[in-house]
Amino acid sequence: MTFRPAAVLTATGAAIALMAAGASAAMMHTKLGARLSGMGDHATVNLTAGSGKLCWAFDAPSVKSATRATIRTGSKGPVLVELGMHYTKSGCAKVAAMTLDHLETRPAAYSVWIDTKGHPGDLRGKLFAGTAKM
Repeated sequence: MTFRPAAVLTATGAAIALMAAGASAAMMHTKLGARLSGMGDHATVNLTAGSGKLCWAFDAPSVKSATRATIRTGSKGPVLVELGMHYTKSGCAKVAAMTLDHLETRPAAYSVWIDTKGHPGDLRGKLFAGTAKM
């Protein structure tokens, strides 16, 4: 039997790639949440990602005149995802697979905003892995 260093290196590289892929998949979160606050109001949102969709459910009992909800890059960045054409307490939207991947692997890099008639971004909060409770 002949020792082949290239074959050993290739097999080792493949094993490392599989382990890295498994680690990445383990870090993904299909359930995301955020606690929102601002202007004296409080709300939560829970998101479920999968199959090319992002579904949401807001618990915002004291929020009046909400006009839209969005997910933004960072705390003040551009809109990444519109959560419906107008504010709705719950729903689902088609979202690109790459966007879902980013949200699931790095939720803290994004924030949820609820706009009201009087104040864009009236309520804001960072995403996190898990479920948000009031």
